[in-house]
Amino acid sequence: MCNYPRGHLEDTEDDYDIDDLADDMGEMNHEREMMLTDSEDGEYGQSNDKIPDTLAVEATKGKDIQGIPWERFAITREKYRQVRIELYKNYENIPTSGEAAAKECRQTEKGGMYYEFRQNNKSVKSTILHFQLRNLVWATSKHDVYLLSHYSVRHWSALRGVDTEVINVQGHVIPSEKHPGSLLEGVSQVQVSTLAVKDNLLVAGGFQGELICKHLDREGISFCCRTTLDDNAITNAVDIFDTSSGAVHMMVSSNDSSVRDYDMETFQLCKHFQFDWPVNHTSLSPDGKLVVVVGDNPDGLLIDANSGKTLHSMKGHHDYSFTSAWSPDGRTFATGNQDKTCRIWDVRNLSEAVHVLKGNIGAIRSIRFTSDGRFLSMAEAADFVHIFNVQSDYNKRQVLDFFGEISGMSFSPDMDALYVGVWDRKYASLLQFSRLYYN
Repeated sequence: MCNYPRGHLEDTEDDYDIDDLADDMGEMNHEREMMLTDSEDGEYGQSNDKIPDTLAVEATKGKDIQGIPWERFAITREKYRQVRIELYKNYENIPTSGEAAAKECRQTEKGGMYYEFRQNNKSVKSTILHFQLRNLVWATSKHDVYLLSHYSVRHWSALRGVDTEVINVQGHVIPSEKHPGSLLEGVSQVQVSTLAVKDNLLVAGGFQGELICKHLDREGISFCCRTTLDDNAITNAVDIFDTSSGAVHMMVSSNDSSVRDYDMETFQLCKHFQFDWPVNHTSLSPDGKLVVVVGDNPDGLLIDANSGKTLHSMKGHHDYSFTSAWSPDGRTFATGNQDKTCRIWDVRNLSEAVHVLKGNIGAIRSIRFTSDGRFLSMAEAADFVHIFNVQSDYNKRQVLDFFGEISGMSFSPDMDALYVGVWDRKYASLLQFSRLYYN
């Protein structure tokens, strides 16, 4: 992945100003990534804090789920969506990768309804620091969500409607517990690149290889360290998992071409695997025996979780991959790529992907299965989350359509809720959807 931070996601894909677009279609800026503006001037200017939440009952009556006042603009939502699709520029490390991949995609049936809109929470401002890393939203229950908001890791209680700071990384973070390898002097001004939350454990990774570990049922920070002193040290992803013995571990994917496995009871490094390219994401199989490794190479790897030995190389993508996920069935897994596709693989035959699923405008930067394996969600860099019905052999899907960069998405463990973080200068929020069980 690109080895530099992006405080505001500028100069990466496309930046659109909806107010200017409404007034003058010819004034659009086609060389920056964000869509909306943070301007509070003009007839329709409103700060994020002043834009009210949108509830399901209001959406059923025609209100835009993000609170965008389309009726005041000289352009309809439908027309703006069309223009957005036509002009959005997907970021590619390998030129024309999206065009090459589009020829291999299968047609799927739209119109599925698996999750319905419940609420848009404007008081929760989900943000992104690196445009390629979008694992910054985690739901630990249908009511509890953790996310990044600038220099603050926060907890949102949907049940109580309360937003609480968990860690502030703008200043000096010092561990309150003593463990071998922990930086007792702490770390300062950490730029959080990725998050992971499971049960009562939260881990934040940073641009300089930082790892900050906190037990949510304890005061203070449990452990912090730097995984490497390498200049190319960005922590790209963290996966927290239970081993077969019941121990809690985390697997860290880093830009220094490494995958590291830590025991989270002692915070000690157990395994360190080295690869030929920066590792952007890893996923451990449900039985704990296999790991999917993707990164700055079109080919993904399937490795032995104990030895790190490469068992198979998955060929098919045309660009770099930034996300992966195992189905709970333990036989299939998915990889998401900047070629705008998500590929489904079967471990029993990895000669080619069994399905190639296409996005609308951008790279597939986040993938999640529901805990029962019935649905797969894939988030593009902006505007669209696709929910595939796995039982239909991925032929049917629901499309969640909104405007803004996607900071992350997460199903609740009980599958009742789906949360999507939207980063935008004016309409940043946390979208909440609820499962429709009659489907």
